[in-house]
Amino acid sequence: MGKAIERVDARRKRTRFSKEFKLEAVRLLELGEKPATQLAAELGIRRNQFHKWQEQLRGKGPERAFRGPGAKPLSEFSEVERLRRELKRVTEERDILKKAAAYFAKELP
Repeated sequence: MGKAIERVDARRKRTRFSKEFKLEAVRLLELGEKPATQLAAELGIRRNQFHKWQEQLRGKGPERAFRGPGAKPLSEFSEVERLRRELKRVTEERDILKKAAAYFAKELP
């Protein structure tokens, strides 16, 4: 009926590339001396990965591109972002305390 679902090989590891490697790969791509397909084969990456890296580099600039996985460090959050996160946490704590107070108020005779 439909295509069979293929399982991903669990032994296959994700390849991670350094920031320097990505910057150099995009530089080589933009030089245009070789086609993207040939350059990708020589470097051992997928051709479309070049274009993703190139787009990220153009969008964020060389300083902020390719920062790695995970959330940004707290020092990089703006004051507004930091305050919003703190407000959310404090609001959740307040709501929990309200529910606890209501529960224990029912227990009193």
